[in-house]
Amino acid sequence: MTSSVLVLGIDPHIVPGTDGAALFAVLEAELARFAEHGIHASMTVFGPDETAEPTIVAALTERAWNVVLIGGGIRKSEDLLPLFEKTVNLVRTHAPGAAIAFNTTANTILEAARRHL
Repeated sequence: MTSSVLVLGIDPHIVPGTDGAALFAVLEAELARFAEHGIHASMTVFGPDETAEPTIVAALTERAWNVVLIGGGIRKSEDLLPLFEKTVNLVRTHAPGAAIAFNTTANTILEAARRHL
């Protein structure tokens, strides 16, 4: 059975002061690294609005995930603390068998997930 990782994060195109297209390209390149290691990976991005919860739930229930990684865009902003809490609790509810991982930068997603595989 192939391991599977879901990456959840704030859409980089809506983060103030960020080159969203460049950051998204880095994230996509990082996802490609998973395939090189035989790991299925998927990324779901969303905004901090009323669409976040249904978007997260849809991604979490798409398949059984071994690891769910919650990106720094959600974790590192004090303004998004309620969304971070909601995200962790949604993972616990809808993917209870998945480990929860956290990366330090956009370039360390694979390493963070592999700590739990």
